[in-house]
Amino acid sequence: MTGARPAGLALQIGPHTVQPPLVLAPMAGITNAPFRTLCREFSGGKGLFVSEMITTRALVERDAKTMRLIHFDGTENPRSIQLYGVDPVTVGKAARMIVDEDLADHIDLNFGCPVPKVTRKGGGSALPYKRNLLRGILREAVVGAAGLPVTMKMRKGIDDDHLTYLDAGRIAVEEGVTAIALHGRTAAQHYGGTADWEAIARLKEAVPEIPVLGNGDIWSAADAVRMMRETGCDGVVVGRGCLGRPWLFADLVTAFEGPGVLPPAAAPTLKEVAAVMLRHAELLGEWLADEERGVIDFRKHVAWYTKGFSVGSEMRKKLAVASSLAELDALLGELDLDQPWPAGADGPRGRTSGRNRVVLPDGWLADPYACVGVSADAELDTSGG
Repeated sequence: MTGARPAGLALQIGPHTVQPPLVLAPMAGITNAPFRTLCREFSGGKGLFVSEMITTRALVERDAKTMRLIHFDGTENPRSIQLYGVDPVTVGKAARMIVDEDLADHIDLNFGCPVPKVTRKGGGSALPYKRNLLRGILREAVVGAAGLPVTMKMRKGIDDDHLTYLDAGRIAVEEGVTAIALHGRTAAQHYGGTADWEAIARLKEAVPEIPVLGNGDIWSAADAVRMMRETGCDGVVVGRGCLGRPWLFADLVTAFEGPGVLPPAAAPTLKEVAAVMLRHAELLGEWLADEERGVIDFRKHVAWYTKGFSVGSEMRKKLAVASSLAELDALLGELDLDQPWPAGADGPRGRTSGRNRVVLPDGWLADPYACVGVSADAELDTSGG
């Protein structure tokens, strides 16, 4: 693709101007402070970088792990936190806590998780089907936020026969939500198939009052530019595309702020990738105040960083069990670090499997307007979808 980029674009999230309009998607276990730091460094500080998902009940109860997860680096501005909750009262309390204790500058609400152990309780991407419950959560969040911008991220619906995104979009506008991000898949698709960018365009038409951000199948800067051009959305949310590729944000900034022609994608050598891997592990160790725990936490990223490179199964296994920075550095030093960026490594990564049936509570689909409560068990630390 060689067409000109969209020019002069900025995204307004309440009082915060995001220019260019690029957002890091919240991903549980991934978008912690160290990973956000890497992505911000590559973007030159431009864009919006959202925390991993925080459950409202755990926040209100001051769970120790949760209180660490809401840590923001001193250079993060605005501080953006994603909340996941199923009870309007608890969501409202969490929003008020964020305001009263100055924990963040922007609140995003998660309604996109497609994981069965969440949807079977009525949470995640199943929740917007119950329109009045969704309205209650959004209302309490906006009131509790007391002027802080509240946004939401959602999917198209449960499946193709139970689409909710247009109704949810109108409810969000009526309740004072500042912006909406739409992942162009249903819960039934999980992460399989192809994202429906036409749905993003339809949502933009349905809620012209507020910004709409597109999410799904952005694997390159060219994809981001094409999504905005084809859908008319106001910004893009990048998730799985930056797994093992935090430098994607450098590509994105260049594409949106460059001379008008899309640049070639970044193609680091394995030596350059290895340096980023080591820094990522080091940042995790500093964040956790424990080098070994940091390297162990980094293990999940090894396959993403080394995708496509000639590394070998035995070496991959060794890298995936490293427990110190010195060990990780030594193992990386054994690789052929002169390898160029592999052809095709810019493509899909992360979870790609799809499902045909969404597990729901008994009778969930009987009445979309029925007043229901959702079990607190639906609040699990699971990725946001």
